[in-house]
Amino acid sequence: MIQISEKAVKEIKRIQSSDPTASNSSLRVMVTGGGCSGMSYKLGFENEPAKPTDKVFERDGVKVYIDPKSFLFLSGTELDFSDGLNGTGFVFNNPNAKRTCGCGSSFSV
Repeated sequence: MIQISEKAVKEIKRIQSSDPTASNSSLRVMVTGGGCSGMSYKLGFENEPAKPTDKVFERDGVKVYIDPKSFLFLSGTELDFSDGLNGTGFVFNNPNAKRTCGCGSSFSV
């Protein structure tokens, strides 16, 4: 399971309301190889229904899809949104990450 913070839900809804291509979409969260620590987080909106093997999480009407391979690295993660002095963007509080890069966009397990 992953958690989606209230701030992340608000930001996803804000993006969906301001971008016509994302208005009726779900957020796909993926882990791919690359980045300075070995693996990177990827986010994107999809208008397609979830694949049969996807894990689907929902909070306050926001749906998040995760493929099974990515879920192995994301189980227990909280998807949050930061708008503080250290930068604005989605933040992954991932208990599986043993090391992260300085910008927080890549990790290793």
